[in-house]
Amino acid sequence: MPGLLVEVFATPAATERYAELARAAQESGAAWTPVEERALASLSDAVSPAGLVGVCRFLDTDLASVLATGPRLVAVCADVRDPGNAGTVIRCADAAGADAVVLAGSSVDAYNPKTVRASVGSLFHLPVVVAPDAAAAVRELQGAGLAVLAADGAGERDLYGTAPLEGPVAWLFGNEAWGLPDELAALADHRVSIPIHGRAESLNLSTAAALCLYETARTQRRT
Repeated sequence: MPGLLVEVFATPAATERYAELARAAQESGAAWTPVEERALASLSDAVSPAGLVGVCRFLDTDLASVLATGPRLVAVCADVRDPGNAGTVIRCADAAGADAVVLAGSSVDAYNPKTVRASVGSLFHLPVVVAPDAAAAVRELQGAGLAVLAADGAGERDLYGTAPLEGPVAWLFGNEAWGLPDELAALADHRVSIPIHGRAESLNLSTAAALCLYETARTQRRT
């Protein structure tokens, strides 16, 4: 996304190592500021900083703007608190070709450094919407013609058999520890389970999201 990068702080070693990146950043109008390693360490919460820190503008967008584009695949994280999980879902959604991710309810900040790192750049590839009212977001998605499917281990539909994946779909994923609140899951058009053939009790959030998003993308591309 052009114009997002404002400034880069880099050590002399990183400036030399990433000379091509430095030229591209400056050509785009971003400042490239050399700093000592100690100063750069104070700008990053990483244990081993890569030698450069970028300052970018926010990527804020709203759900109405996303829905205006006619999305066919959206991932909704409801009360997802772990930044690594949120970032991984954003990355999976991007890889599966989803049109947007919604961080709903009391989900983690999209700009949490751990969320940004876990997205591995995908935060810049697709819209990420912040929707404090998760129930309102679900109704808005349904009003735009998307079937809202709640990922639920006790769901009445099977991901690989009876889940309606052909049309526009919004997947609803719950909190890592306690899943979806009953009142929110009740708003979904269907509750969908992922079959577990072994003895594992459940799948973690990011794995479940990857399976649901990829199976939906595969089905939509086949029809």
